[in-house]
Amino acid sequence: MIDATEIVGWWDRYLQIAEIEDYPGALNGLQVEATRPVTKIGAATDACQATIDLAVGEGCELLLVHHGLFWGGVSPLTGPSFLRARTLIEAGTGLYSAHLPLDLHEEVGNNALLAKALEMPIEGRFGPFGGRDLGVVVTAGRSREELVDLVTGVCGGPVTLIPGGPERVEHLAILSGGGGSMIAAAVDSGADALLTGEGNHHTYHEAMELGINVLYAGHYATETFGVRKLAEVTADRFRIESRFFDVPTGL
Repeated sequence: MIDATEIVGWWDRYLQIAEIEDYPGALNGLQVEATRPVTKIGAATDACQATIDLAVGEGCELLLVHHGLFWGGVSPLTGPSFLRARTLIEAGTGLYSAHLPLDLHEEVGNNALLAKALEMPIEGRFGPFGGRDLGVVVTAGRSREELVDLVTGVCGGPVTLIPGGPERVEHLAILSGGGGSMIAAAVDSGADALLTGEGNHHTYHEAMELGINVLYAGHYATETFGVRKLAEVTADRFRIESRFFDVPTGL
């Protein structure tokens, strides 16, 4: 058994939680205190009632997520928010959230792991935010159609293609989650295509007019990699169990 503060402290340092700027209200780090020694950690993309129930049901004393409980600043703990918090507190299960610090991490980050899963070497970074580049640029070297098929297999679901760029993709920009706002940044990086999770309606025209292919593979599907890997690394380091709880949204 391990005291939760040891794991939390290591996550804080390993992910540089205090140093990496995120969106206002994201509240990276420990969000709910764990009140029991840790023998098993759970991991999930979202801190929703479904994943919390699974973690508590499996006896996890600590749950690691990419999307935490809090985003918009201080808000009342009522309705679903109250139920999620009550379930964790009554079970003594802690909740730890890592958003952008997990996206951009060089070893367990969503973008680096997507590149690894695609078997494409990283050649640079792109997507500035808070003084850091969030995404990676990789060497693709294949046709647009081959790339769509490969991403479909890696992400496990349908891919929406905006065919705004060349038919052969030499350089691919990767930014997990809601990276549709980074189309111009991907173009500036010299990429022929951008792989991300989702984007707004207007991004179709933006991509077509800027001359870049965009692959939308799903917000959830592109952001399972980091929490799963970090849970595995943590379990090995502290000699405890880990479980990944897959609750896909289809979005």
